[in-house]
Amino acid sequence: MKPFFLVLARDEKYVDEKIEELKTLGVPYLIVCGRSLNHPNVLYRKPEGKYDAINFGARFVPEYTDVVALNDVDTKINNFQAALQHFKRKEVGLVFARVSVKEGPQRLFYVILDLIRRKLPITASGELMLIRHDVLRKILPIRPCKAEDSYMLFKVLELKYKSVFCEECYTETERTKTAEKEEIYKRKTVTGIYQALAYTQPPYLIRLFYVLLPIACPLLLVLGKKGYFWIKGILLGLIDYLRGDRTGVWQSNYME
Repeated sequence: MKPFFLVLARDEKYVDEKIEELKTLGVPYLIVCGRSLNHPNVLYRKPEGKYDAINFGARFVPEYTDVVALNDVDTKINNFQAALQHFKRKEVGLVFARVSVKEGPQRLFYVILDLIRRKLPITASGELMLIRHDVLRKILPIRPCKAEDSYMLFKVLELKYKSVFCEECYTETERTKTAEKEEIYKRKTVTGIYQALAYTQPPYLIRLFYVLLPIACPLLLVLGKKGYFWIKGILLGLIDYLRGDRTGVWQSNYME
């Protein structure tokens, strides 16, 4: 199985560390970066959203590639081979890795999300996502979408391939530090997921989950302050979508 890494970077931060990591893994790679850098494996692309960076970078993936690994630059990868080995099964089209955060509200968020994803793939994690090269060709170009990872997951399922949530392989990264910032993060991702649902035809249970989400999300109040801001972000994200937001770019810096 021949993998190729397509790494997405808004700017030069973490690029040097990612290059060293990929060299250690011994994998071919290309970094699509929002800053022009003097490196043979880094291509400049004006930041227009991750969906655009993937569309651009996919043109440079070698023909011999079996699996394209989409990876955020600000991550550390653990046990990559565990994710890659799932492609021994021909029916598997996409694998996404578990996300590990050491601090902040998303530690709890991922506990809840992963409980659901073990049963139903309601969303992917774009921090590290592997897709068969021939399947990627079928779903390109990705439409403008703030949740390009879930868009790709839903398209893969629409094409009747299987997806795998790989917990043995995981990425370490940083996320929001405060509950208030979670509102902004959830607003972006929820808008993107409803965009993705409008563009695709995933299985019925996934669509039903998101029909019921606005009704069920007030249950998150039992989690206190974090739950309150998650609810607010979910509902604002849905409102943004219903108001006609179909763009693939989010300007706010939710990591502060």
